[in-house]
Amino acid sequence: MNQILIPMAGAADGVQHTDSVAQLLVAALAGIATIIVLIVWRKMHPFLALTLGSAVLALIAGIPLTDTFTAFTKGVGSTVGGVGVLIAFGAIIGKLLIDSGGADQIVDTVLEKTAPHRLPWAMALVAFVVGIPLFFEVGIVLLIPVVMLVARRAKLPVVAVGIPALAGLSALHGLVPPHPGPLIAIDALNANIGITLGLGLLVAVPTVIISGPLAAKVMVKWVPREATSVLGDASETEKREGHRPSFGVAISVVLMPVILMLLRTVVEMVMMGHEDSIIFKLLTFVGEPIVALLLTVLYAIVVLGRMSGRTTQEVTNIVGSSLAPVASILLIVGAGGGFKETLVESGIAEVIAQWIEQMGMPILIAGWLVAVAVRLATGSATVATITAGGIMAPMAADISPVAAALLVLAIGAGSVFLSHVNDAGFWLVKEYFGMTVGETFKTWSLMETILSVVALLCVIVIAIPLGAF
Repeated sequence: MNQILIPMAGAADGVQHTDSVAQLLVAALAGIATIIVLIVWRKMHPFLALTLGSAVLALIAGIPLTDTFTAFTKGVGSTVGGVGVLIAFGAIIGKLLIDSGGADQIVDTVLEKTAPHRLPWAMALVAFVVGIPLFFEVGIVLLIPVVMLVARRAKLPVVAVGIPALAGLSALHGLVPPHPGPLIAIDALNANIGITLGLGLLVAVPTVIISGPLAAKVMVKWVPREATSVLGDASETEKREGHRPSFGVAISVVLMPVILMLLRTVVEMVMMGHEDSIIFKLLTFVGEPIVALLLTVLYAIVVLGRMSGRTTQEVTNIVGSSLAPVASILLIVGAGGGFKETLVESGIAEVIAQWIEQMGMPILIAGWLVAVAVRLATGSATVATITAGGIMAPMAADISPVAAALLVLAIGAGSVFLSHVNDAGFWLVKEYFGMTVGETFKTWSLMETILSVVALLCVIVIAIPLGAF
């Protein structure tokens, strides 16, 4: 039998596992297969599926019964303690933007200044900007009524403005923190969040342009369906009650965490050797992801809450109501962190990493392919990112910060590949746009595939001159 001793992160804690490569590979396949079967066929919640998949993986990998969940609970704690807090802050910011009318103000301002023939580009821009602080599902709920209204008023097929909006939301969801997917990959690969954010925005711009407005021009010929009257009626898009913040205030809330995190990265590069200066310490502190988002939350509470005429209790209620919807996301992310940690501490991630290295496959391509495979099997971008991040973690241990950030983006690109019938987003878009299954494949599924491939190509283009490919 082929045997090898695998160095293991959890060895110092006394956690043991088999040294059989074949058994470890079987454990990995069994664990992933368990997750896929439970999510796809048994319709089990991903939190429970990831937990049970981790247990199957640990037991087959030879981890003692009493230590089955040792790595899992360690991973849950570290992931929720880091990524979970950032997701909660992001949810609060998004809720304040929506309830104050700030998100509406951004949408209205951009659309009012746009000529009819440029509406697809305007919708892509709106989705891109609004998508920075909002989760994908929240962005869809916010923008779909606007898409329907704009399409009807401009007498355009719904795909002409809908696909650019979906491309903007999906690209931000897969590539840019503080969205859960990129945060999970950043945590798994120990990447720099500022570098990843900057490169993610750089990759997202051409990706949205190609998969959004340009692709929509072709898709309109295949699906020239008019906007339905189910959504987007005047009664549903009336301005919210109360004083809405100005465009400048609303956009400042969106961009504040981005600017602070990018500023920290720039300062760390430009002020090397001046780490003891007050300016360096201050700017690196406020640019810490948790600090940047906390400051933005406090700023949003003031300018979108109190200054919009809401009482302290009303603002508190908004903040409280923003956390309940993300409880499920936090549990999935936490369980994903536990599954990743089990992959690493069982030695399986190291075995797969060695196998990929022996094949001579570039690390960015490998990360993308792993994410694509899990995405196609489970339909979940989050599960795809979690699994790919855990598998690629050993290979990312000795690479440069830029290479690690690009690997995060490659995994994120793979995680959105070809949304189909096992993805809730597929059915959400189908029903909102009033399309058939075939039409949804020709538009939404194709857009996601184009987005994934173009994003990977952009990552490679950036990586080659930097020697990170």
